[in-house]
Amino acid sequence: MENIINVNIDTQTVSARELHKQVGSTERFSSWFERQLQYGFAESEDYTTVKVLTEVQNNGGVQKRELVDYNLSVDMAKQICMVQKTEKAKQVRQYLIDLEKAWNTPEKVMARALKIADKQIKDLKAVNQVLLEDNQRMKPKEIFADAVSASDTSILVRELAKLISQNGVDMGEKKLYKWLEDNGYVIKQKGKDYHKPTQKSMNLKVFEIKERVFVGSNGDSFTKTTPMVTTKGQQYFVNKFLAKE
Repeated sequence: MENIINVNIDTQTVSARELHKQVGSTERFSSWFERQLQYGFAESEDYTTVKVLTEVQNNGGVQKRELVDYNLSVDMAKQICMVQKTEKAKQVRQYLIDLEKAWNTPEKVMARALKIADKQIKDLKAVNQVLLEDNQRMKPKEIFADAVSASDTSILVRELAKLISQNGVDMGEKKLYKWLEDNGYVIKQKGKDYHKPTQKSMNLKVFEIKERVFVGSNGDSFTKTTPMVTTKGQQYFVNKFLAKE
């Protein structure tokens, strides 16, 4: 079938400017289109307004110019052709009728359905990928919030180990201290500063030192220091382990 006028198969529309040309009208396009609207066509139902770029000769060069066009439904285009009463308009109308018949064959209907289904599958995959990435990015914070309700007090390292275990990571106090040593969060060398927070931890504000005064059996008092994991540290370490998992 000879292609008399271009038809957008996806939207089943034709360009008003192209129709104006193909029916052989010599009237100015804007006036011609305004006259067609007298037959009761409604915007958004029968046609939509669009902007198109066209190339025009200007001072020996080519410039792009923006023009107003309209995407017409095939039904609107056929009705316009009926009132033009020219041989060219008759040919365009018959072409659109034949094209519609071809669209509605079982093979064409199935082909369009498959194309739509393929697009929906691709769109769904894209949405799922975004959701998966968001879920992976937010998962540590969400699990942490569910597990601890963001404690507003510092806790001991053994309590942090329990907290990490609650989130499915195999962790005990000794194992956690070993990890903290190996990663430079607590002092590894045995002595008076053994297992105290390193300068790195203090700078990150994930640890703090709690001092407590005790009285011995002989009446002498002494101070004992204990490393405590701050609220910030709890979230910091839990999220680190969840990210690794």
